[in-house]
Amino acid sequence: MFRGRGSLVAKILIPIAVIAVLGGAGAYVLSTYTIQNVYVEGNVHYTEEEIRDYVMTGPLGRNSLYLSLYYKDREITNVPFVDGMDVKVLSPDTIRITVYEKALAGYVRYLDTYMYFDKDGYVVESSSVMTVGIPQVTGLEFDHVVLGEPLPVESGEVFEHIMDITNLVNKYELTVDKIYFAPSGAVTIYFGDVMVSLGSDYDHLEDKVMLLPEFLPNLEGKSGTLQMENYDEDNGKYTFIPN
Repeated sequence: MFRGRGSLVAKILIPIAVIAVLGGAGAYVLSTYTIQNVYVEGNVHYTEEEIRDYVMTGPLGRNSLYLSLYYKDREITNVPFVDGMDVKVLSPDTIRITVYEKALAGYVRYLDTYMYFDKDGYVVESSSVMTVGIPQVTGLEFDHVVLGEPLPVESGEVFEHIMDITNLVNKYELTVDKIYFAPSGAVTIYFGDVMVSLGSDYDHLEDKVMLLPEFLPNLEGKSGTLQMENYDEDNGKYTFIPN
């Protein structure tokens, strides 16, 4: 009879003990892993505050352990320009949020909408807001744009040229407002009111672009065209024609 009573007591006490242990562990995690410091990296289109507000949401939005598990290998589908995010616990109260943004080559205007495309010409985002740092590409001819599909232009080589230019201006820390492709294939890039005519000689594209960090400061506040169509191997001198 006592054995039965002891068994009954054990059946009652063991679950209570398990619950108590789990509750204690949960309380420890909640109190110990409360976020106090946040570092954000990889963000270009969004501010650190916007990224923090997106990640640190919900009842457990300030728990570093929960966020690190929740965002592990998680694809982001509802934030434009972002492929994914990763949350790493640096210490129980400190996390680092790494933002992996989509690689954008440029954008075109279509029906008052900014259509952003990648290095292969695929339209990856559409937005009513222009993003600073991504050049507008003009001169391309197309009659429709479909999100998730390549821009319907005649020659796909144009996207290789766009990426070449984008990579070069990034390499030499230049900010381009617009890239224009003429029907002849000649390229003009815009820096505010200054137009730089590079021509269609893509073999010497870098030889010209590398000179722009030296030229552009002297043209600040001016309006006109810097004629660099023909590569000048001897002295690198080019003509600026004011408007």
